Amino acid sequence: MGHGKTSYVCLSCRVSYKQPYDRARQRTCPRCTEPMIHAGSAFAAPRRRDVAAWRTLTVLLNAGVGFHKTCCGGPGYRPRTLREVRERMTHARRSGEPVAKALVRN
Repeated sequence: MGHGKTSYVCLSCRVSYKQPYDRARQRTCPRCTEPMIHAGSAFAAPRRRDVAAWRTLTVLLNAGVGFHKTCCGGPGYRPRTLREVRERMTHARRSGEPVAKALVRN
């Protein structure tokens, strides 16, 4: 049985590709040849022209938040707007909670 595919994202080109997961191999973007970020198997890319959604995604992925399936379904809550991201980052600064944890807290 083959392994499932997972998403890799290029934030500068605003594209994602589903490829077999290989921890040892660094994926590069076929458009710009920059390294791609492993986003996870439950990732759904926003439309390329949706700049605000890609900004939100950039914050999430750079904070180490992934879109991996859990035993009971999808990845759980993820902020979808820049406003939600700002609110959660402000909470993280004020409370001392790690940013990645504050971003995914429901």
